[in-house]
Amino acid sequence: MTEPIVDAAPAIDFDLKSLPKVSLHDHLDGGLRPATIIELAEAVGHTLPSTDPVALGEWFRESADSGSLVRYLETFDHTVAVMQTKEGLFRVAKEFVEDLADDGVVYGEVRWAPEQHLQKGLSLDEVVEAVQEGLEAGVDAVAETGREIQVGQLITAMRHADRGQEIAELAVRHRNKGAVGFDIAGAEDGFLPSRFKDAFTYLAEQNFPATVHAGEAAGLESIQSALVDGRALRLGHGVRIAEDIMVEFEDEDAESDEDSIGLVTLGDLSSWIRDRGIALEICPSSNLQTGAIAGFGEGIESHPLDMLYQLGFNVTINTDNRLMSGVTLTDEFELLVETFDYDLDDLLELTLNAAEASFLPLEEKEALVEYINDAYANLG
Repeated sequence: MTEPIVDAAPAIDFDLKSLPKVSLHDHLDGGLRPATIIELAEAVGHTLPSTDPVALGEWFRESADSGSLVRYLETFDHTVAVMQTKEGLFRVAKEFVEDLADDGVVYGEVRWAPEQHLQKGLSLDEVVEAVQEGLEAGVDAVAETGREIQVGQLITAMRHADRGQEIAELAVRHRNKGAVGFDIAGAEDGFLPSRFKDAFTYLAEQNFPATVHAGEAAGLESIQSALVDGRALRLGHGVRIAEDIMVEFEDEDAESDEDSIGLVTLGDLSSWIRDRGIALEICPSSNLQTGAIAGFGEGIESHPLDMLYQLGFNVTINTDNRLMSGVTLTDEFELLVETFDYDLDDLLELTLNAAEASFLPLEEKEALVEYINDAYANLG
């Protein structure tokens, strides 16, 4: 993890939206604008729960806030339905980039599953090309406003399907045309990364990086499989690695855990991940919604991300699905400030963690790190 170069962070008394941000875990089909969904749904004849943008946005957030990953994933039926044409994919991708830039994101990796967008007859390559055209149009639109943003595609295979090898080959085919990495997503529990072991081997042979959803709906076994079978360089969520950490408190007479001294013991798996700096793509609000942190407590204050961060894990902060969770990366930063009393030094370190964990080439990664450091240094 890169150390921040700022000597002392000033108080957080300004809009956090102005901070440069790096987004590593953000789903394309989870970041649509409600108004866009309504317009695209009308064009393709898809029925929505509401045709009012405000009410539709509320429906997505309420449906996602169920404590169940399965229920959370059901909301995607509507977004995926309007992303089946070149025009729909282009528009969604373009607006996705514009919305990221409006939130201060300067580098973003956009993950999505091409196999879910073939209902209108498009091929896998055609949908990837349509999204890439939209992403590039978004970058150009941002540039016209005097700002800059860089984005890349994380080509994703659905873990309950059997197209892993095909999607892996698709990702490699587009590696110099927008694709920067591979992922598997969808129903995690019961569908270990080992299902795609051959596809991950192929990706490794092609020197193509992978991040793997693990440690969200499923526990330590999924994380182990992501590392061994998936050769994951990052873990999508990965929050349940905290289940491999034991905390014991010495002072039994203390009025609260905060008054006692905690002895922390890491298991072999958690030690491996921490010591090798394997990035955790943690999504605080989403983790609360889907029940990923239910084993640690009920509220966001029980999220183990702070413990992981304090223990030296390579924690990065992300949104997962901005529409469903009703959040931006700025919102997640504000949540950390309010819940864990993080300051600008903390936000800088988390941002640098994400920059270092990105799938950018080394030279571009170093330039990104320098840009972020300079931006924070100029805050004082």
